[in-house]
Amino acid sequence: MSLNRREMLRLGAMGAAGAILSSAASSSVLPSVIMPASGTGAPVPPAPVAPQPMFQPAAPGGINPQLFARAKAALDQHQIRARDWMGVVDFSIPSHDPRFHVVDLRSGEVETFRVAHGSGSDPRHCGYVERFSNDFGSYASSNGAYTTGDYYHGKYGLSMKTHGRDWTNNNAEARAIVIHNAWYAEPDMIATHGKLGRSQGCFAFSREDQWKVMRKLAGGRMIYADKLA
Repeated sequence: MSLNRREMLRLGAMGAAGAILSSAASSSVLPSVIMPASGTGAPVPPAPVAPQPMFQPAAPGGINPQLFARAKAALDQHQIRARDWMGVVDFSIPSHDPRFHVVDLRSGEVETFRVAHGSGSDPRHCGYVERFSNDFGSYASSNGAYTTGDYYHGKYGLSMKTHGRDWTNNNAEARAIVIHNAWYAEPDMIATHGKLGRSQGCFAFSREDQWKVMRKLAGGRMIYADKLA
């Protein structure tokens, strides 16, 4: 089919108008996408983001910072739900000094008590923990994370079971490693012997201190015991 001169002119004008519109549309988009808004010709970098500092656990007064950091890490490792109170036992400290720290994780306040260790951890009865053991019949203290269990009435009256959460203390319940009071953990032992007596691996307190500890740590709260030095 042939086109006359008038139709050809009309189609040519339409094509030119389309090209002008396309060019105008492109020029309205490109400057904001490719060209920097500052007009300097260099790409505009994103706004700087301040680096987030790593969390450094601050140890409450009187607690070895490294030991406290390990205890806090154990809370997460073992997914402990109770995060209000925690026990931290520093077996680097001799038995004549307070070394069982009960920490309020909300305020950082600490109460510290004397606690006896196992005879198998201190065979010479020098007052210091020399070794740990998880073995049956060792009568030794075990290091690691514990959670508190049920109350029960035993040889020393009302006592509290514990559950070992690490491979270093996972026999705790079967070994009957518990929280109890004992005559050899009373304050007069310090005046007479310069140290507490020894348990069979249990956390043994004076009667008064036992109640304070159990009241705050009952219900599956964590106790972390270790020796760093």
